[in-house]
Amino acid sequence: MDPRRRARVTRSEAGGSRWEVATRELPAGLRAHVRGLLGYSEATPLPNLRRQFPLPQVVVIIELGPPIRVHDPDGAPSRYAGGFVAGLHDCWTDTGHDGSQRGIQLNLTPIGARLLFGVALSELAGRVVHLDDLLPRAHRNLAERLAALPDWDGRFDMVESFIASRLAEARVEVDTVAWACRRIEASAGAVDIGGLADELGYSGKHLIALFRDRVGVPPKLLARLVRFDHLVRRLKSGPPATWAELAAELGFADQAHLTREIRSFTGITPTGARARLSDPTFA
Repeated sequence: MDPRRRARVTRSEAGGSRWEVATRELPAGLRAHVRGLLGYSEATPLPNLRRQFPLPQVVVIIELGPPIRVHDPDGAPSRYAGGFVAGLHDCWTDTGHDGSQRGIQLNLTPIGARLLFGVALSELAGRVVHLDDLLPRAHRNLAERLAALPDWDGRFDMVESFIASRLAEARVEVDTVAWACRRIEASAGAVDIGGLADELGYSGKHLIALFRDRVGVPPKLLARLVRFDHLVRRLKSGPPATWAELAAELGFADQAHLTREIRSFTGITPTGARARLSDPTFA
């Protein structure tokens, strides 16, 4: 194997908790549709509850250990033994475990998820669905086969092979919406959606219908999620800046607009969100 493609494993320990995260470079043929692929293992002395922020991606969790608890907005927990898929949403999700978790997280672009699972993404928007409900019958033991492998490289090989085969089999036309998604991403969410529809020669209604099928949400919500994603990445790795400076830099109308978006997407204050993003276990 090319040394650049070997898994990089990072281990850390603090306060009685232990973490292991494995990553490696994605094959060139998957990068258009996969935002990230990582393996993880966590052990904590007490049950853990963690808030996940909404981002412009479909998250696939393949569980190799005890099922994670996924809490709905009312706080009621659900478990999905073997794994689950979370579609695009405009609200946070709380997840937890009883002291240990182990698995693989696959972050897909919406177009990648549409091709991989072969269902309209409107069926996933704002929902968490058991992974087995979306996998072909031949792949419904994916979690068990991955758990039986001895190392992360073997697991990554299997996941990448599965993704590549599903992409090769996909027959849905996605080029138009993929182009529109790239325009939204390139503008950091600031593109004019009406102008985008005009460029494509579509009515706004038709563009929204296409986005609901291929992405799961209307283009305006995708643009908001893209802008919020840029804010999240800026807070995690960019130089320090005031909220007013961040609002101007990232295309929010003003600081008040930025504050409203953070509260809407995370359920907490900007200060609380910044602190949450400093947690090294935030994926």
